[in-house]
Amino acid sequence: MTAAMDHFLYRDGALFAEDVPVAEIAATVGTPFYLYSTATLLRHFRLFDEALDGLPHLVCYAMKAASNQAILKTLAEAGAGMDVVSGGEYARAVAAGVPGERIVFSGVGKTRDEIRTALTGGIRQFNVESEPEMEVISEIATALDMTAPITIRVNPDVDAQTHAKIATGKSENKFGIPISRAREVYALAAALPGIEVIGIDVHIGSQLTQLEPFRQAYAKVAELTEVLRADGHDIRRLDLGGGLGIPYARSNAAPPLPVEYGRMIKDTVGHLGCEIEIEPGRLIAGNAGILVSKVIYLKQGEDRQFLILDAAMNDLIRPAMYDAWHEIVPLREPEPGVEQTPHDIVGPVCETGDTFAKARMMPPLKAGDLVAFRSAGAYGAVMASEYNTRPLVPEVLVRDDKFAVIRARPTFDEIINRDTIPPWL
Repeated sequence: MTAAMDHFLYRDGALFAEDVPVAEIAATVGTPFYLYSTATLLRHFRLFDEALDGLPHLVCYAMKAASNQAILKTLAEAGAGMDVVSGGEYARAVAAGVPGERIVFSGVGKTRDEIRTALTGGIRQFNVESEPEMEVISEIATALDMTAPITIRVNPDVDAQTHAKIATGKSENKFGIPISRAREVYALAAALPGIEVIGIDVHIGSQLTQLEPFRQAYAKVAELTEVLRADGHDIRRLDLGGGLGIPYARSNAAPPLPVEYGRMIKDTVGHLGCEIEIEPGRLIAGNAGILVSKVIYLKQGEDRQFLILDAAMNDLIRPAMYDAWHEIVPLREPEPGVEQTPHDIVGPVCETGDTFAKARMMPPLKAGDLVAFRSAGAYGAVMASEYNTRPLVPEVLVRDDKFAVIRARPTFDEIINRDTIPPWL
């Protein structure tokens, strides 16, 4: 079994999500919509949890990948912690029933209000990214007569070998403090009131498809742990970040499995006696979701065929933003051996960037046919907008033979009535 297995499979020629025909959901909800599989979410969470068996650990789901409360509650009930990067995400996690001691607060730009909210509401730790942030946390915690548990994020200057926009562990990235300055920054932390240094944090990027960059980063963290302990710091927790990738194209080489990732963690830092945290997002949510869309038109261009869908770049921005590749499949399984022809698959937004795929080989399709974008569960719905006054895509969750709308599509009136006309108009 691969880590990327999902529960969206053809049965008798029709695409199912677990035990529900996807076309049936489309008939009820309308298109486009995001659809998530409970079984896939839980399977991927458990793969990480089991990979760290034998070490004290917490798998904190990086909820920026997909943050609907139904998804958070599903994972929290299975034992997941949450990795949040904003006050809004913190509030979402709490609303979904996640206790403060299972919430880790990351991010380079935490505001005073966010820090205060997390301290008073309960927090497992702040992953601190700079000295000014550390001083602000110290000041706020002292004023509240509290102690803030912190780790400090070190930047190990490791090339994650991923897309430039999602690499975070090189010296030119905005994240963390240079590992070369770690000792002086930890010394400053130890001298500040109101904070307690409990560990080290590292995160080198997203969609990594090899273990070697992780291995290099974690080896540096292990070395730093020994150095900081010798300096007198009680390093007892290591937050190793997330970033393990998924295969978007089935033809791609499969990224490492969570079990291999877990083995590598044990090899590099297992001897230190630290509690381990990891923060997977994409690998838990990515293959657990699809985006379902309808063909509006087939259009013959000068030298190409266009497949025009009712989903657009505002619904799934990844292809426009970082040339992301998604497998696009019809909901009706093509007959074996059917001829496929190249199509540019596009949305209705008036921008050339509203293109999902170029010269993609597709079986014959006609207006009204339904298609699914696979591996769309991570960074899909959360990055959607209402550009062109297109309503936010609804989200649907399947469990076994049941489905529920977990975010409804807003009406045009609801969207427009959020605007306020000033009295002088």
